[in-house]
Formats: sequence, structure tokens, C-alpha cells
Amino acid sequence: MAQRESQIVLGLDPDPAALWPQATGAAQTPADAVAAHCRALIDAAGPACVAVKPQLACFERLGAAGWRALEATVAHARGRGLLTIADGKRGDIDVTAAAYGQALFDTLGVDIATVNPLMGGDAVRPFIDAARARSEPAGVLLLVRTSNPGAADIEDLELAAGGTVWERLAALAAELGAAGVGAAGLSDVGAVVGATEPRHLARARELMPHAVFLLPGVGAQGGRVEQLAPAFAPGRAGGLVSASRSIAGAHLVAGGDPADCARAEAERLRALAWALAG
Repeated sequence: MAQRESQIVLGLDPDPAALWPQATGAAQTPADAVAAHCRALIDAAGPACVAVKPQLACFERLGAAGWRALEATVAHARGRGLLTIADGKRGDIDVTAAAYGQALFDTLGVDIATVNPLMGGDAVRPFIDAARARSEPAGVLLLVRTSNPGAADIEDLELAAGGTVWERLAALAAELGAAGVGAAGLSDVGAVVGATEPRHLARARELMPHAVFLLPGVGAQGGRVEQLAPAFAPGRAGGLVSASRSIAGAHLVAGGDPADCARAEAERLRALAWALAG
């Protein structure tokens, strides 16, 4: 973040029916087109970002070819100096969780993975173990208070012991990440905290003082960078501001070349977040 002066995460949610035609004209298959689109988007917006976040489902729906496109996209992003966040929201019993961890951190080679903690700590620890076993630093981001409207159906429910479901998940994230706090005061276990509900950020930061927050929902989902200040209480590296459609589809709003518009929107978000977190 310090090198790039950016906290922006470029979300990659490629829809084969809505790709940049300038980037995909020579592609032979839908998976080839997705890979070409992602390369072009990374090349255009990546310099203003610190990480990319491929949504795994958008690649997996294309079968084996889609997984190859995902591998190529991750490799391209890493070659451009970007961190890679696998957004699959995996979560299962410990044996399966360990296999997921190997698939994401060892086979795919991402730096960070999103994990669903609703099955409890034993379903999360294998992901953390897989991340910590890597020779390069890696980490996980637990779903705590997500950005979708339906999050309130479960995550905001009051518990008999007090507090809400999401607050208990926050406490779990802090507990599991305690052993992974580094010299900068941040843990390798972070949290997904939706930018669409900024009223929760101060409480989330109180419960997770060392966690890196991934803040999805900026742009198309209605979240605004200006409301995210509590996330950066530990410093600029405390928050990752994620934007997907608002960057990839910026040309649909502003008009003009998709790459130029994506670059401009990513840079606008970068400057806004960097100034806010200062």
C-alpha cells in the first residue's frame, strides 16, 4: 500500500455477456474472452490498485477452461505487482476446509482468501494453517458483516448471550487472528465488512483492532468511500476498498474508451481513499 499509495481492490466479476469488446475480439472461446478481458482490466486499472479480487464463481461456471482463465488472471495480476484475493467464501468441515486451503493457497497461489466462518472455528483454522504454511505471507478474510441487503436476516440477529451474530463472528476473527499479528499491528486474519453499512464500522473496529477490513460494496451497491473512515483507525493498511462493476463498467456511465474510463475511476477512488485514511 505504501509503495502504490492505494487501498483499492479491483474486483474481477467477468460476465461473458458483458466483456470489453476491444479486449476480447480475437478470443476463440468464452474462457479466452474472460481471460483477455481481465488482462485488459488489470492493465488499465491495476496501477491505481493494490490488489485484485477474482470472484471464483464467475470463472468456475465456465468449467475447466474457466479455471485455466482464473489461473492466468491470477498470474497476470501477480506479474503486475498486485496482491490476489480469491473471493470464494469457502467454508466446510475441517477435512474439506484443508483441501480448499490447499487448492487456493498452494495450487492457485493466491495471497488471501475469503472464508465463511458460520460453521465455527474448526472450519476456519485449516485455511489459516494453509496460509501460514506458505513461504510468502498470506492470510484469510472472514465474513463478518457482509454488504448484501439480506445480511440483516441472520447477521444482525440478537444472541441470547448478548450482541449480534456478526459481533460474535468479529470476536471469532479477533481470537483466531491473535497469533498472527505482525510488527505493523495487523493480523493475517481479517474481516469482510460491507461498505454498504458504515454504521457498523466503528463497532467492528472496536471488536477487531488488528484486523484488515475488506470493504466491498463501493459503487454499484451504493457504498461510499467517504463513509469508511473508522476502518482506517489502525492506519491506511487497515482497510481494503473493493470496487468491481463501478470500475469495469465506468465507460457505461462516463462514455468513452473502457480502459481509459476504468483507469480514471480507479484513480479517483484511490485518491479519495488515500486522502480519507490520512
